[in-house]
Amino acid sequence: MKRSVHCFVLFILLSGLQSCSQNSTPGSMNHPADDQEQPDSLFRNPILTRGPDPWVFQYEDQYYVTHTTGNNITLYRTEKMSALSSAASKVVWTPPAAGPNSSGIWAPEIHRVEGKWYIYYAADDGDNANHRMWVLENSSEDPFAGTWMDKGKMELPDDKWAIDGSPFELDGQWYFVWSGWEGNVNVQQNIYIAKMQTPTQTTGARVLLTAPTLPWETNATSPTVVEGPQFIRRADKAHIVYSAGGCWTDGYSLGLLTANVQDNPLQPGSWSKSTEPVFVTNSTGNAHGPGHNGFFQSADGTEDWIIYHANPSPGQGCGDQRSIRIQKFTWDESGFPVFGEPVPLNSRMVKPSGEF
Repeated sequence: MKRSVHCFVLFILLSGLQSCSQNSTPGSMNHPADDQEQPDSLFRNPILTRGPDPWVFQYEDQYYVTHTTGNNITLYRTEKMSALSSAASKVVWTPPAAGPNSSGIWAPEIHRVEGKWYIYYAADDGDNANHRMWVLENSSEDPFAGTWMDKGKMELPDDKWAIDGSPFELDGQWYFVWSGWEGNVNVQQNIYIAKMQTPTQTTGARVLLTAPTLPWETNATSPTVVEGPQFIRRADKAHIVYSAGGCWTDGYSLGLLTANVQDNPLQPGSWSKSTEPVFVTNSTGNAHGPGHNGFFQSADGTEDWIIYHANPSPGQGCGDQRSIRIQKFTWDESGFPVFGEPVPLNSRMVKPSGEF
């Protein structure tokens, strides 16, 4: 998108001002003064300048990161999340020239399930109405080695439009959550869940967990959207953090579903929805439409961090201007995540513990 000289100057001024600011939100705790930290302990967002729909999987001492490229699946490997821009990368899968999974390669996620690596991704044949979830499998210990085998379409109930699929394990049982249509027409995107039978198929009916009903979720007139569900657990609380609102708007934000871990996650009544978003645009910090997140811990396991994308300027929508950002978050006494606000772009932050 075009940017005027005035907007560019404003961006530089705001970035400079914000890098010196202090406040009490969890994100702002990452803003040290010049005389408080050594330079080698600091980093700045974004950790990757272009990277919509980021995902990170932590395995042993490595972080494996993916994001939407649209035309392949690229995997990054690093021991330091703050140094993602210099990480080793590899295109691990290129779609066929034609066919049902040849186009619209969105939001890949890498997971390790039952001793094998899997990448879950959305794809279609060039027609968005045909988007479905697909699976790659690699039996090598090292996901950069071995062969990524195309295991075909993820077998989901009803075989409806589906994107943003993510598996999670809760007390020995695997589940799959995704964003999909109720029918065959793009009216709205809902979040569904089903029990997994194998890493490539579910069993039983899909269950509607949530639909876009709240004002902040329905900021886009049509279609209305809830998507990008991501699971995280804290003690006796299970959470699904999701993205809502149109990604083409600056109102794109994160919401929260919460259940007690002893309750059945396949029962909609087990989940309660926060009425307000938990992570929203910071317009003065050049973080517009923050969403499509994931989670990881610091290298020494003492800190929790969120990874997400956001646009540096307003009105940039769902394109490649979305950059990858990370920041530390905390928990309240009841076991709910406290994300604060997106840290202003280019502010100095302390690296995840164990990276310096």
